[in-house]
Amino acid sequence: VPVLTIERVEHAVPLARALVKGGVRTLEVTLRTPAAVDAAKAIIAEVPDAIVGVGTILTAADLARAEALGAKFGISPGATPELLKAAAASSLPFAPGIATASELMAALAHGFEVVKFFPAESSGGIKALRALAGPFPQARFCPTGGIGEANAAAWLAEPNVIAVGGSWLCPPAEIRSGNWSGITAICERSMKSLKGAPR
Repeated sequence: VPVLTIERVEHAVPLARALVKGGVRTLEVTLRTPAAVDAAKAIIAEVPDAIVGVGTILTAADLARAEALGAKFGISPGATPELLKAAAASSLPFAPGIATASELMAALAHGFEVVKFFPAESSGGIKALRALAGPFPQARFCPTGGIGEANAAAWLAEPNVIAVGGSWLCPPAEIRSGNWSGITAICERSMKSLKGAPR
């Protein structure tokens, strides 16, 4: 899942098309820039093959915005009790961010068995994820943070990992320069290497 930080709305559609062309359809548009909401709207309207979610959801208001613009899913880097409560009441598929056993317990208590493990590498990496698997066999993870082309396959080989997220598929410099063919090539290379990864 590419983590997209889009600074200019006019980059949104060509970026999404480049990712889809490279075999990457599930996109996370982060709420990190003033252009984010309009960028997500543009992709939803103009790139029907993309499955657009909204990331960096920090508040119930962010969640409501994601729902209103037609996002297919929401992701947060962490979770407050207020956000978990709002997300549990929402119909939007949502993955709260966790880094510890206590945070995972809070997410599970609100009905969320699919969570974002963030920041994955600096929170103990694969060893930490394996440790969480023992007491929480029902939990499934989308690790993000420190994951790239070199280690994505190792993370995806873990039985409790359903996806990985990262910005390596769409480097900011390539977005700023409009190197859409370069982004497609990165996606194609990554998808080809991950297809051979053990599952």
